[in-house]
Amino acid sequence: MDRKRIEILRSAAAAFRDRGFEAATMGEIAFSVGLTPGALYHYFESKADLLYFCQEVSAVRLIERARKVLRVRGGWRGKLRALIREQVLCMLDELDGAAAHLEFHALPPARLERIIRKRDAYEAVVQGVVEGGIRAREFAPCDAKMATLAILGAVNWAARWYRPGGRLKPEEIADHFSDYLVRGLVR
Repeated sequence: MDRKRIEILRSAAAAFRDRGFEAATMGEIAFSVGLTPGALYHYFESKADLLYFCQEVSAVRLIERARKVLRVRGGWRGKLRALIREQVLCMLDELDGAAAHLEFHALPPARLERIIRKRDAYEAVVQGVVEGGIRAREFAPCDAKMATLAILGAVNWAARWYRPGGRLKPEEIADHFSDYLVRGLVR
């Protein structure tokens, strides 16, 4: 993937995190990566295009990493811990606390539909791991859909409160989240 586009993504993620999608401007995003607004439009036609790119990159990365986690031998607890860790690290480290991850409703309808399909695919993987853990008796009997939504809700919300340079590094937050959220399901 083009390095400049990723640099712009991180800058946009920071702007969306700090000011919100609606208030962030293409001018401030361009300035933060050393571009003129006109040059930024060479990479992205609009702020919605940039938001879509943020969404697409995170969705593709999460699905790719989820597939890798599923291929690893081991128990369901370990798989769920790995999925949670990977999602936290993707959002907080790679995307720099991208609240853009949560701003998907600002996308135009056709693009929103594509992102929702990818988010649903990722959710299905997480739910499948929870269901596998329940069947294997690694997790207590529960409503797997509700447990999945609780996990994803907690992890996704981290993008709202996380600040780079804060008390905990993304890796530490990932460890805490995976510990707490998996422990809540264990028999």
